[in-house]
Amino acid sequence: MIHTNNPIIKHKAGLLNLAEELGNVSKACKIMGVSRDTFYRYQELAAEGGIDALINQNRRVPNLKNRADEATERAVVEYAVEFPAHGQHRTSNELRKKGVFISGSGVRSIWQRHDLENFRKRLKALEEKVAREGIVLSDAQIAALEKKAHDDEASGEIETAHPGYLGSQDTFYVGNLKGVGRIYQQTFVDTYSKVAHCKLYTSKTPITAADRKRPICDVL
Repeated sequence: MIHTNNPIIKHKAGLLNLAEELGNVSKACKIMGVSRDTFYRYQELAAEGGIDALINQNRRVPNLKNRADEATERAVVEYAVEFPAHGQHRTSNELRKKGVFISGSGVRSIWQRHDLENFRKRLKALEEKVAREGIVLSDAQIAALEKKAHDDEASGEIETAHPGYLGSQDTFYVGNLKGVGRIYQQTFVDTYSKVAHCKLYTSKTPITAADRKRPICDVL
């Protein structure tokens, strides 16, 4: 476990700790809203330099001498589009078999320069290439696109036609006020316009939930 109060790296440390606690990297990444590539980058930094290595690297001036040559960079970019589901370390290993030698962190650096550092961005690059060049998709590319479609469905994406078509409502415990008691917030979000309405109550009952829903639907 990594213990720190540094606000710069608290999120990174929290991700690593959560993955360790759950014993599941994919689940931890989904909860924290980051890619597995990002997790493994943080893990590699922590293993090499501890807490200090997790501090945001974006402030550092890039060392251009460490950049890969043009042929290697092109190979990494092409591979990212050909196999968008592969992470940085697998990309490094597979390219090594083809005679292209670059580390996993080197792969990630190239991805960042070309806006390819996560799975969705690599898929976007693939979709743009298909639209531009009309290429025939390989089995690996089709599988990656199908995985994205499945993940979108599993994440609860919905179809909504117009304002007022569908709403999402939830109850949130705000806190306890002296002389008042428990305070709850009813929140209603219109799924089409993404406009949210909320109201505070001193009780959590079906009546308070319905009280907020009716006027909102009338407005929409």
